[in-house]
Amino acid sequence: KVSLGIDYGLLICDYFNSVEVRFSKSTFAKAIIIVEPAGITRSKKVTVSSVPNNNMEDMFEFESQTHNRSLATKIAELRDDGRFCDVTLIAKDFRISAHRVVLAAYSDYFRAMFTSEMIESRQPEIEMIDIEWATLDALVNFCYSGTIRISDVNVPSTLHAACLLQLEEVKKQLRSSNCIEIREFADSHSCQELVRYADEYILKNFQDIISTEEFHHLPINQLIQFLSSDELVVPSEEQLLEHIRLPLCRPEFLVNTVRKNELVMGDATCRNFVDQAKDGLILRFSNLDCSKVEEKRTRTCGVAAEVIYVVGGGSQGDRKSVERLDPESTNPVWQYVTPLNQERLEGGFAVVDRFIYGVCGYHDFNIMNSIERYNPATDQWISDVAPCPTGRIALGVAALGDHLYAIGGYADSSSGHRKLDIVERYDVWRDEWTSVASMGSRRGWLSVSVLDGCLYAMGGCSEDANLNTVERFDPRVGIWEEVCPMVTRRWGHGSAVLHGELYVVERRSGDLGSAEKYDLRANKWTSVADMSYDRHGVRLAAVSGKLYVIDGVLNNLVEVFDPKTNQWKHHSNINCNRLRPGVAVLQKP
Repeated sequence: KVSLGIDYGLLICDYFNSVEVRFSKSTFAKAIIIVEPAGITRSKKVTVSSVPNNNMEDMFEFESQTHNRSLATKIAELRDDGRFCDVTLIAKDFRISAHRVVLAAYSDYFRAMFTSEMIESRQPEIEMIDIEWATLDALVNFCYSGTIRISDVNVPSTLHAACLLQLEEVKKQLRSSNCIEIREFADSHSCQELVRYADEYILKNFQDIISTEEFHHLPINQLIQFLSSDELVVPSEEQLLEHIRLPLCRPEFLVNTVRKNELVMGDATCRNFVDQAKDGLILRFSNLDCSKVEEKRTRTCGVAAEVIYVVGGGSQGDRKSVERLDPESTNPVWQYVTPLNQERLEGGFAVVDRFIYGVCGYHDFNIMNSIERYNPATDQWISDVAPCPTGRIALGVAALGDHLYAIGGYADSSSGHRKLDIVERYDVWRDEWTSVASMGSRRGWLSVSVLDGCLYAMGGCSEDANLNTVERFDPRVGIWEEVCPMVTRRWGHGSAVLHGELYVVERRSGDLGSAEKYDLRANKWTSVADMSYDRHGVRLAAVSGKLYVIDGVLNNLVEVFDPKTNQWKHHSNINCNRLRPGVAVLQKP
């Protein structure tokens, strides 16, 4: 028992119950004794009303910048030392000591247990059923530290336990690449809460999930369940219908079910799919040549054709020009379309909602922060977009959902160009830019792609070296983390995603252009076949299961890579050499 006097006592109580405390002039001297060793780093003078006499009184408001982190660290140390622990969790003969107040604060499951009339609320030892010891230990540590390591190996058991313990932050680790496997695990363990959570995630992210390898293992009954749900989120119903092979359906199903569906018949595009399916059925049961029947069926069952756009970066006075190519045409020829409104050398380009956005770049040696976008339906560039807060060049630009990300690059400074680690995000619907978490490294000439709902920033130049490091940003978590580095240090390279794998291409000093790919599950980069030509400043596009590399300075040759054969071959020639142009893929207009 320590006698401090009422003023000291109130000060201590105020401080340990919040991150800030106020002192009047009368208590200020006493306050210094307490707050100096307590880590208080910010203060301000405020005026408040005194309740007893309704007078205005000057007070000093002190705020600790380390309160929460320091408190969590100290409580964890007490647990490690076995001090004040008042409950022991038992999982398969393993014992885990903890503090009830910490568990109840972080887990609704434990809060309900400890504040109710349940027998466990009074027991010093509680047996945990259906949770592995290692998983339980990791989750209890998470309650104290706020950190947990989740891998492809432990994610099913971790999320299963997180659902049981109602740890909402951990449950958010579902991703497009693991949600189907996790759902299967939860269903086999009768964890209906996790099944429901996985179902909600699949319905909301269906468009991303159908491109993953896991989707091919989805049982037919579950696929039917998702397709028939009113909660299914897709860009449009007709895009979903594109993936259904109507010409292979039984004729009676097409006539009696599909044609009588109000949603299908109420949309012109969907009606066109049905009409094409009917044509295919007529061909199947006619005496026409079988090869024509197969050609018709293949076209009907395919997805919409895509075209490649190459934007800017041209030489010899052609720096605003834009070219377009249908890579699957029988005679692939690059054709000019409407040029940019303004030169954007070393700018970034990405597609959001079927528009190509051109971000920043430089013109007449001046770095810009302006944006323009291209509408393929009207063949026009429009300058109606809010400017980027930070003008920059050699940046990475990528689209994720309805957002555009401007990442890294170079900006002007008093001493010249400075490399950036900052990341800014544009909301296409609000026409607003906001800042998000910065990368761990400053990078210029980097490449950025989207894989499994996350941004990957690869390579580039730091202050003193070329990089092979890779950082990943999950917008659901809001932090950047390092993943496996590339085999080769690269800058000014191109990247694209194909069949759930991330590819990068660029020349190596003295060699032909090299390429490698990243396996998300294995967290590993492996080399693939070198390109046929020496290249520098390339860009990469993925179309119809193949990769197309567009050169910059050294030549105007376009190569195509087939992952099935691991071979590159010449495809076509762009009309002019281009240094690090923008590349975009859109549906054929």
